[in-house]
Amino acid sequence: MGIIGVILMPFLDILGFVVDIYFKVVVVDIVLYWMLHYKLLTVHNKYAEKFMQILHNITEPVYSQIRKRIPPISGYDVAPYVLLLVIAFIGSFITHLSHWLQQYM
Repeated sequence: MGIIGVILMPFLDILGFVVDIYFKVVVVDIVLYWMLHYKLLTVHNKYAEKFMQILHNITEPVYSQIRKRIPPISGYDVAPYVLLLVIAFIGSFITHLSHWLQQYM
């Protein structure tokens, strides 16, 4: 592996890790939203409320950017699902780039 690969591989590994963690955060946010929506879960605990606020603070800035470009469809917010697709694409791209660097650099 050349010098470019040696420099880029740790960066790509960390970037892939961050993308994977954010993907999981968005999935947890979606699952908790549906559980709250169908009243399978209630948030009457200060720790649960704080956890939901942290999730909201992490995901809402990205959701709002997506909502600017893709409005709700029939009143249904698709921003979280669009974000999951984008994150999956970015994660796949990072993985393939990493394998390509290992093979050719």
